[in-house]
Amino acid sequence: MPGSPGVSRRAVADGPTVRANRRWWDSEADDYQAEHGGFLRDAGFVWCPEGLDEADARLLGDVRGRRVLEIGCGAGQCGRWLAGQGAEVAAFDLSHRQLQHSRRIDEETGLRLPVVQADALRIPFADASFDLACSAYGALPFVADARAVLAETRRVLRPGGRFVFSVSHPIRWAFPDDPGPRGLTADRSYFDRSPYVEEDDDGEPTYVEHHRTLGDWVGDIVASGLTLTGLVEPEWPAGHHRTWGGWSPLRGRHLPGTAIFTCLSS
Repeated sequence: MPGSPGVSRRAVADGPTVRANRRWWDSEADDYQAEHGGFLRDAGFVWCPEGLDEADARLLGDVRGRRVLEIGCGAGQCGRWLAGQGAEVAAFDLSHRQLQHSRRIDEETGLRLPVVQADALRIPFADASFDLACSAYGALPFVADARAVLAETRRVLRPGGRFVFSVSHPIRWAFPDDPGPRGLTADRSYFDRSPYVEEDDDGEPTYVEHHRTLGDWVGDIVASGLTLTGLVEPEWPAGHHRTWGGWSPLRGRHLPGTAIFTCLSS
């Protein structure tokens, strides 16, 4: 957290953000999949640490026969589930190592998901290529210019296309990222947009996450040409005892941990 060695809160531009997060996810992908892969499932669509499942939520609607793009797909668990529901899916991620895990799961399950390594700021697909797009904690928290990613997403969606994405709930940025009682007391301003930055010994960013208020997200969605049609703040469900980083049953009883935005393309 801010104040600890190797951690700061400061502005970081697009290029250093992309380089830092590509390296971080490449180095952490093995541990991430080992720790969370069972919860995510090889072909499952979990929106958030609260466990909201697309099979129940149906935020994307009926996907059968629809062309769907998954942005920041990680190991492709969500895209693989969508393909199993009859969608025609393409997916991409910044991290080569995450995509290697996607290929591993393809080989283990026989469920093959087309993936490509790409930056969400430059989506490698033609205009109006997709009916739907989705991103479950993929890309958007980790870019300096979320508005540009939203505009790129609008570009590849057909008119009337839907984009649903989940991110850390902005209110969490006012609290320590601690699953215990310490995480219930705000210790910084919600309005401080300074990114969270982990650094090496030379002060170079090794991980960057950017903060936007709810109002910022709404403004970026509107400015990108999308129309906001829904916002879900999943409650922590009874009987869900899993801790994921700063997400926990204790905090989930008091604070929203995730925001899920539904948007339409004009």
